[in-house]
Amino acid sequence: MSHKEDNEGKGSSHHTELYTSIPRTYLPIVYHPDYNITFMGLEKLHPFDAGKWGKVIHFLKEEQFITDGDIVEACEATEEDLLVVHTKRYLNRLKWSLVVATITEIPPLMFLPNFLVQRKVLKPLRTQTGGTIMAGKLAIDRGWAINVGGGFHHCSGDRGGGFCAYADITLAIKFLFERVEGICRATIIDLDAHQGNGHERDFLDDKRVFIMDVYNRYIYPGDGYAKRAIKRRVELDWGTEDTEYLHKVELHTGGALNEVRPDIIVYNAGTDILDGDPLGGLSISPQGIVKRDEIVFRAARQRGIPILMVTSGGYQKKTARIIADSILNLHRQGLIGAEALEGEGSSSMVTSMMCSSGSVGSRFTAV
Repeated sequence: MSHKEDNEGKGSSHHTELYTSIPRTYLPIVYHPDYNITFMGLEKLHPFDAGKWGKVIHFLKEEQFITDGDIVEACEATEEDLLVVHTKRYLNRLKWSLVVATITEIPPLMFLPNFLVQRKVLKPLRTQTGGTIMAGKLAIDRGWAINVGGGFHHCSGDRGGGFCAYADITLAIKFLFERVEGICRATIIDLDAHQGNGHERDFLDDKRVFIMDVYNRYIYPGDGYAKRAIKRRVELDWGTEDTEYLHKVELHTGGALNEVRPDIIVYNAGTDILDGDPLGGLSISPQGIVKRDEIVFRAARQRGIPILMVTSGGYQKKTARIIADSILNLHRQGLIGAEALEGEGSSSMVTSMMCSSGSVGSRFTAV
């Protein structure tokens, strides 16, 4: 694959390998084997399945939806790429193993030399971050894209947490705003079980970004300051089940997209809403997750808005199968795949009438 920088852009942004020209023969599904974290079993000390991304790809190949030749291979985000959002001070702090151990919630990492932590833990997360940025550009070009990893929604420009070391959602949106003509409004639909306080802090005063967040009100992070950035907030109770959940997702997704028409949707599709998840505290069935993703993609499709999906949280071994099943269902429904691209595929597919930072609608709270 050619890694020349795309010539489409604004101003004199730094050179990046993340905005490459991707041949149309590739599906806009982004992945790299480096996403998976394996290091002496230490990854098993966190409830996160640190190999789930590779398992998703395995299941998609098994069902003959994709082959290696269809997948866009993610590139690792460089320090220059990361500095588009992150402070130099924050990136320097990641050179301390104790800091990374705290962010990833894997305490033994603090005893390891940082070069090992960089190679075995942070490089996979930087590669997933690069994948999200690449998928953002692909979504504009093709109408949809899925990064099989990413969704580190607890990380902001100057702080990480909750297994999130890099602010990939913020980066993907900032890259689009800076480099792609006509892209000046984004909507984040965050359906992970946890509040997405990282991107909320980053876009707190940015009227170009509309945030909808649906989460368990009683769990981490409970970031009251960041909540001020949420334009459509849906706080759920312990054990919320399919019927109530799917009704709220459909109602508020439609409402958010009708309130402000964005140039790109970033969909944070966490599977930690699954019944039995040790951290999510909700009771959504596998079928409910598949239906949820279909609702969001259908809403985007009906309005002709490009959508980027990232996979975010999900802390049970069966979540990889559910993500794969959901992607297969999106294909069966004609919402993704080669046939979903017919007649689309230019960054002018959706163009804003104006790129001002005017009002993006009133704050909405649902309980």
